[in-house]
Amino acid sequence: MKRILVLICVCMLVFTSCNKEEKPIEVTPENLHQAIDQVVDIMIHDIFSPPVASRIFVYADIAAYEIIAQKDPNYNSLAGVVTDLKPIPTATNSEKVNYQVAALIAHMEVSKSLIFSEDRMQVFQDSLYTEWKNTNETEFNASKAYAMEVVDHIKSWMDKDNYKQTRTMPKFTVNSDDPSRWQPTPPAYMDGIEPHWMKIRPMAIDSAAQFKPIPPPEFSLEKDSKFFKETMEVYNVRNDMTEKGDASEEIAIAKFWDCNPYVSVTKGHLMFATKKITPGAHWIGIVKIACKKTDASFNETVFAYTKTAIAIFDGFISCWDEKYRSNLIRPETVINQYIDENWKPVLQTPPFPEYTSGHSVVSGAAAKTLTSIFGDNFAFDDDTEVPYGLPVRSFTSFNKAADEAAMSRMYGGIHYRAAIEVGVGQGRSMADFIIKKLDGMTNEKIVSNK
Repeated sequence: MKRILVLICVCMLVFTSCNKEEKPIEVTPENLHQAIDQVVDIMIHDIFSPPVASRIFVYADIAAYEIIAQKDPNYNSLAGVVTDLKPIPTATNSEKVNYQVAALIAHMEVSKSLIFSEDRMQVFQDSLYTEWKNTNETEFNASKAYAMEVVDHIKSWMDKDNYKQTRTMPKFTVNSDDPSRWQPTPPAYMDGIEPHWMKIRPMAIDSAAQFKPIPPPEFSLEKDSKFFKETMEVYNVRNDMTEKGDASEEIAIAKFWDCNPYVSVTKGHLMFATKKITPGAHWIGIVKIACKKTDASFNETVFAYTKTAIAIFDGFISCWDEKYRSNLIRPETVINQYIDENWKPVLQTPPFPEYTSGHSVVSGAAAKTLTSIFGDNFAFDDDTEVPYGLPVRSFTSFNKAADEAAMSRMYGGIHYRAAIEVGVGQGRSMADFIIKKLDGMTNEKIVSNK
């Protein structure tokens, strides 16, 4: 009798399983935000430089974008628009593929191939995959199979961007005989970061030098020279902030936009790093804020991330091209050697040459691009730095945020005025070019306040 009851129960379970209703998988913008947040957390943990972090964002975003562009008539492929990208494969079982599921899978898989701590990403993926399998295993399997085809295509294109070759190129050589040239700064005295980044293949600009800025002011210790006046401005701004106290608005601005993943803290004989997001990651966080405020759909969100990531990626290439061309000494070094050996900036000086300011270039580029998507005078509350113990700051537009980000480098004591003003202009000019080049990404204005 017991055997009969067990057999009946097993049959009922099999029957119920076979007749389980499979529903379409729903992918939300929040799923994408969470995936990108996960990547940012891993990049902080793994300590990626700002340029390298921008590369992780852009390839993952393009992989996702190319998939949604296959299905959504509002979007057009970037193949033939961004450098060397060929059309992705089409799905063989297109009627079974959920293109949004495939886009998110591709995004996560490309991201995972570019980070070190893959296991941390795998845990997040597995939680999503289990949920999707339980909802509709047939749709999930078809979507994943297609996503992996696209991932292989994107990775093949990605592998030809000269990144691997730059890993074996020589370290930057410091010219200690020339007082105008960059020197490693305390406390870690690190080598110059990514001295060959200008050799990376850009996405939308024609070449690294396309938006080459004017040269920096010529190094001079003559008191009436432009360089010396700008040096003294950095020195005096810091001293004025000291008089106002640590609660000054300038210090708050400097710390909010610090975004230096290489900050080293020394305690006794020990030195350790405090981990922070990069400038590009901060602006990617602003993309999330804007998408949430406008209630952007999944496809709209992919588009916003992708367009902004392209501008950020090319911004670092353009900026790094100039940094290692002009190879200008940092304010901290000049001030300590010639003016005041005890002077310290508010922020720790990043390990690469001064001109132009990377945060200024990238902020100018990202702000212009976001304005092209969401419109001007887009007010938002920036809570990107809250996880790192900093308060929310509010802005009336993306460009106002970029202006503040640029000036934060003066308040932080790590850049001269020329690097800031020329840098933000460099980023905005480059973004104008990129926006025009990417104009065909959409057939209409996609994201708007709803």
